[in-house]
Amino acid sequence: MIKNNQTIISHFLLLGLPIPQEHHYLFYALFLAMYLTTILGNLLIIILIILDIHLHTPMYLFLSNLSFTDLCFSSVTMPKLLQNMQSQDTSISYIGCLTQMYFLMAFANMENFLLVAMAYDRYVAICFPLHYTSIMSPKLCVCLVVLSWVLTMLYSLLHTLLLARLSFCEDNMIPHFFCDISALLKLACSDIYINELMMIILGGLDIIIPFFLIVVSYIQIVSSILKLSSTRGIRKVFSTCGSHLSVVSLFYGTIIRIYICPSANNPTVGEIVMALMYTVVTPMLNPFIYSLRNRDMKEALIRVLCKKNISL
Repeated sequence: MIKNNQTIISHFLLLGLPIPQEHHYLFYALFLAMYLTTILGNLLIIILIILDIHLHTPMYLFLSNLSFTDLCFSSVTMPKLLQNMQSQDTSISYIGCLTQMYFLMAFANMENFLLVAMAYDRYVAICFPLHYTSIMSPKLCVCLVVLSWVLTMLYSLLHTLLLARLSFCEDNMIPHFFCDISALLKLACSDIYINELMMIILGGLDIIIPFFLIVVSYIQIVSSILKLSSTRGIRKVFSTCGSHLSVVSLFYGTIIRIYICPSANNPTVGEIVMALMYTVVTPMLNPFIYSLRNRDMKEALIRVLCKKNISL
């Protein structure tokens, strides 16, 4: 249907990944294995934290929410990517595209806020160990989590509503494997000034402020660590914080490159690979980073398995 020389788009075409046709099955098996690993790893962390009372602490409250967020974050893009790799039909409906964009932004921002909360938790635990229990009270932790969810939902809703008011021309091909807001804005025929302004203001604040808070927290942590006289204590603290820093570096490094310093035209191959890093690789690595190097998680797994054997 044509109106004012513009076509009302009913669906978009996701062009997917720049993979040669002969390698599609190999990459399909790889991404399927990564997705299953993400689901199983994050589910294991959530179940352990729920079942083991020793893990009912602020740090593991944030970690359980991070695992749930990673599980959902990966599920927003991976099933559609796997379906498109197996099918000749790579279309996604207009409503489906907006829905995918909404949840992708929501879970990405939720991970953003949770990384800040976890950095603050480590800062209080290391710099104010005697006051940790009183500062990181259950009420404060729950409020931080609830506030994070509310802010992320409102943030995503705002961008989705602003995008929904735009008109799109005949070009409905998205050069990406998911409905990325930047790619959609480039297809719009309407004036996108308000959308770009909100992306710069809200997006910049949403990325830069949390990243700044995390950096400040770890500067304080490192300063406190260097005052320790025990080499073993220093090694233990660095080991604990190193896992969180590795996730922060991987997540913010790709996000800043893609959304703060985007390419002028369509996404480059490098940007698509970086998008894979934060939508696929990071959610898969988080369970390994936080659990395999975490003594409490290993002991919790042993306790849960022992209780299961005893009950059997």
